[in-house]
Amino acid sequence: MINNIFMVVPKFSNVPHSFHSDLKRRISEYFEEIGKSPYGNYKIFVKAVILMLSFVFVYIHLVFFTPIVFFSIIESVILGGIVAAIGFNVMHDGAHGSFSKYKWVNHFAAFSLNILGGNSFMWNVKHNIIHHAYTNVDGVDDDIDIQPWMRMSETQKKYKLHKYQHIYFWFLYSLLYIFWIFVLDYQKYFKSKVGNMDLKKMTVQDHLVFWGFKVFHAFLFVGLPIYILGFTSWLIGFLIFTCVAGFVLSLVFQLAHTVEHTSFPVPDVKTGKLENEWAIHQIKTTANFATNNKVISWLVGGLNFQIEHHLFPKISHIHYPAISKIIREACQEYGIEYIEYPKMRYAVASHVAFLKHMGRG
Repeated sequence: MINNIFMVVPKFSNVPHSFHSDLKRRISEYFEEIGKSPYGNYKIFVKAVILMLSFVFVYIHLVFFTPIVFFSIIESVILGGIVAAIGFNVMHDGAHGSFSKYKWVNHFAAFSLNILGGNSFMWNVKHNIIHHAYTNVDGVDDDIDIQPWMRMSETQKKYKLHKYQHIYFWFLYSLLYIFWIFVLDYQKYFKSKVGNMDLKKMTVQDHLVFWGFKVFHAFLFVGLPIYILGFTSWLIGFLIFTCVAGFVLSLVFQLAHTVEHTSFPVPDVKTGKLENEWAIHQIKTTANFATNNKVISWLVGGLNFQIEHHLFPKISHIHYPAISKIIREACQEYGIEYIEYPKMRYAVASHVAFLKHMGRG
């Protein structure tokens, strides 16, 4: 078992004429040729306004103008979907600095996570810094560390319950959002670690934002609804809303990396070096799905184009369909497998098959 051996940061291979440098040149030439900015345009702003207004409307209607039970359940499901969509489309691009060419707009978009119960500081370290650099590297990438409940890599210890993880994963994924906002953020905060990696030093402002918005979220989603609706009605609606959001968020991110054809590179025991350069590592550990489905692309903020996102996270997701053609062509020239599932259900089936293999292999 190799898990947790590498307490130092792994290193990527260096090559004189890298695939990454060639790819960056091609993408740069594309944007120069079309004369457009790689950041978001009016389309992403319109989408953000639609999602934010939808969130406010559904929240207010649920809490202050509570409909009958049947419609309350439907609206709780819708609210969960909207929260996930805000995470995919607004927060995610903002956190990567691709939502807008203006830094303050990106910070504002990323800050939406704090309102929804998460913490933008923790997300930046966990996702932008660690996950995007060391994708699928066990012991470093916190996204594949769901131990002991699930086994997501050959290098992780296998327990008897993992034999059934392809069955019970639906339940665990649904709990992601609740655990994220009420448990995982606090673990990172008090341990000052994301997995085995040290958390960068927080400023006084970072601490104030962490605690201030945790309290605000508790008031908005727990205290106020209980006061107005009563405990039982709140609990039912809250569980439905958070479980829907958690399941959607989990599934979309898991389909990107934990499927049958993606790899889980292991650093050399002596040198700590990974086999490939960074860009090739990203392609081999990442998969696309349903890229021709415009509805899915709109809802998940282009995160079905995960290869494009991992290679160019600072380019807004509205450009992924266009640059995917360039990246696919480059992969063919270099003999690099471009992993893609034409339909989302194929990716889900592959994820289930992957979990089954990890649990029984």
